[in-house]
Amino acid sequence: MKLSFVTDSLGHLPFEEMLDYVAALGIEYIEITTGGWSKAPHLNLDELLTSDSRRNDFLNALERRNIKLCALNCSGNPLDPRDLGKRHREITDKTIELAQLLGIKKIIMMSGLPAGSRDDKVPNWITYTVSWPPELKDILEYQWNDVAIPYWKDLVKRAETAGIEKIALENFSSQLVYNPDTLFKLRNAVGPMVGLNLDPSHLIWMGADPILAARELGDAIHHVHGKDVRIEKNLAAVNGVLETKEVEDVANRAWNYVAVGYGQDLQWWKEFFSVCKMMGYDGEVSLEMEDLTMSVEAGIKMSVEALKQTLVF
Repeated sequence: MKLSFVTDSLGHLPFEEMLDYVAALGIEYIEITTGGWSKAPHLNLDELLTSDSRRNDFLNALERRNIKLCALNCSGNPLDPRDLGKRHREITDKTIELAQLLGIKKIIMMSGLPAGSRDDKVPNWITYTVSWPPELKDILEYQWNDVAIPYWKDLVKRAETAGIEKIALENFSSQLVYNPDTLFKLRNAVGPMVGLNLDPSHLIWMGADPILAARELGDAIHHVHGKDVRIEKNLAAVNGVLETKEVEDVANRAWNYVAVGYGQDLQWWKEFFSVCKMMGYDGEVSLEMEDLTMSVEAGIKMSVEALKQTLVF
């Protein structure tokens, strides 16, 4: 496996300063956002699409530091019924076009989340049993069969034409695909180009076991994010883990994203990566540092040290 870095946590640094920072950490791969939920602090999508010289400057800056671009990330909600969804779909299309120009074979995305019906105006995440109330079943059928599967069938065809080999969907909340079961539902409908960006942090707070999930996923693991979470037991035991407090309110949340090793110990991470490798994944593991309990610099430093000790190189 190869240690990579999602560059957004260094969004306060200009592009080349960010690259210098990453190189100084001994990291040789990066994953860069192109838009969507991210402000894409290190990449101007339109500039790189329209200017050969801008693309050359971009690639030369990487090459001078012996850094490789492993994936483009356009995570957002392309199935949102509002103008937001239209913008995210446009960013997705442009990201695929840029990937073709740069020779990138892997795109990181989210599945998207539609509204509950043609008349709804906002996305609707159904996470409770569809047996009651009965309209929940109708919502899910509409979301999957009328919206998601047709969109993804078309997107996969266009990605294939652009030379994309893997689309890795992050198992994030408020998305149709948020665990292995929902990933396989979409994958079985649209083909094996679609796999999971296995982010253990989300599965843990949802109550799943990422190690067992990796075994279940097998060759459907298309990417891995190195991201940890800590269940704040005193609060989760009282209120559960369905958390609506702001992420900045770390002292009062039932769970928090933390630096790698500050939620699960290093033995856990060793087993997780070992199982991913055993199931056939030997690609990049991108550190996504979103710990708000410490400084960005401290979180990155601690996480990189932990990942270097636990990754199966």
